[in-house]
Amino acid sequence: MTSGIFEQAELEDNLREECGVFGIYDFDGADVATSIYYGLLALQHRGQESCGIAVSDTEGPKGRVLSSKEMGLINETFTPETLEKLTGNIGVGHVRYSTAGSSTRENAQPLVLNYVKGTLGLAHNGNLINALELRKELEYTGAIFQTTIDSEVIAYHIARERLNSKSVEEAVGRAMDKIQGAYSLIIMSPRKLIGARDPYGFRPLCIGKRDNAYVLASETCALDTVGATFVRDVLPGEIVTISKQHGIQSDLSKCILSEKHSRCIFEYIYFARPDSYIDGVSVYNSRMMAGKFLAMDSPVEADLVVGVPESGNVAALGYSLESGIPYGTAFVKNGYVGRTFIKPKQKSRENSVQVKLNPIREAVAGKRIIMIDDSIVRGTTSDRIVHLLREAGATEVHMRVSSPPFLWPCYFGTDVPAREQLIAYNRSVEEIREIIGADSLAYLNLNRLEEMAENLGICKGCFTGEYPILPPDEDIRGDFDE
Repeated sequence: MTSGIFEQAELEDNLREECGVFGIYDFDGADVATSIYYGLLALQHRGQESCGIAVSDTEGPKGRVLSSKEMGLINETFTPETLEKLTGNIGVGHVRYSTAGSSTRENAQPLVLNYVKGTLGLAHNGNLINALELRKELEYTGAIFQTTIDSEVIAYHIARERLNSKSVEEAVGRAMDKIQGAYSLIIMSPRKLIGARDPYGFRPLCIGKRDNAYVLASETCALDTVGATFVRDVLPGEIVTISKQHGIQSDLSKCILSEKHSRCIFEYIYFARPDSYIDGVSVYNSRMMAGKFLAMDSPVEADLVVGVPESGNVAALGYSLESGIPYGTAFVKNGYVGRTFIKPKQKSRENSVQVKLNPIREAVAGKRIIMIDDSIVRGTTSDRIVHLLREAGATEVHMRVSSPPFLWPCYFGTDVPAREQLIAYNRSVEEIREIIGADSLAYLNLNRLEEMAENLGICKGCFTGEYPILPPDEDIRGDFDE
């Protein structure tokens, strides 16, 4: 986490996802840094602590990579002057929120490695569960790490495997045989752009095309932003190679297959932008369905249905359409705050919420309100939002949550904390309702999740404690050096 005067608000009770990745290769030789910039802007919601761009010229000196990475938001970090200096027709970009490894400039991505075979630029979304074990093995054979992130472990393994491989993609495949956990990777070599996805499909990755350029991105919304047409998703366990000689190449027979896919359900509930499609499923429709399911399974009489911005809004609309109760806007969100800001000196807990959300009194006064939010993690924000609605004159506040209760931590790139920090741990729904001060409380039924994701294989470990991969013996989601 960040430290000092700019720090993460104590009350940020929403989930956060580790990062977003973007890569592009323009076969015509045009500079791609500006396209990466706009692609990352579209993915900014996936990570707001640090960002970076690395580019290379495939017709220039082999192994010459230009890069820039800093703490902060994309539009704060990259100026037109900075982008003009990043000349090259192939590149990768990254936005980060840290779930493993501290929030420092050294841990910002993309990572750029110079080694005997040339250079690698790597951007990673997800968390490895065997990173600590692999890191120690590398250290005992002489590896010196510059960061505390598991992404560097992946980069080292790809570089080492490349020494005995015929191609970079073969080296990536060999590295994938060793790493375990969640990962979507974009790797830039001097003449190729490579995308890879873990066998379970935890994190999304898709392919797009714009004129004579190919794009890899975490979400389809980033393709739309740069004017690229969606081609297809990278399959779980697949390695895709993009080169000028062959276009898109993939040998599906060499995919690392899993018997069961385990996409993170929170891509559909919260992480992804509503205008994205994840593995062919509309995020907007998934959230709409979640709201409708809540109305079917947990109805209540009220005058107005509202969402907690932003991810609660679509589910609230779904609840409204199913229940017939009018949909409205109850909050104004300050879009200029972001996820980090200078905390008020007085009454920081209450003010931290109100800096970001302020109720519209005319909309809620004298009304029974159904408030939809995507999740309750620690419960530190929900009670204050309920309190804000009551202060604004709401006569009743009924909370509906478009996910089941969190009962277990996540080890695959989502910062669901240890069980003891979860409000639902060892508490009934009624006890949680009392804590947050709502008139009623209901969660999405667990058996609705598959239908929400149109029967794709999903991970429900944070709700059930049944993980697709055995979790590590120790929690490695903090810094490796702490």
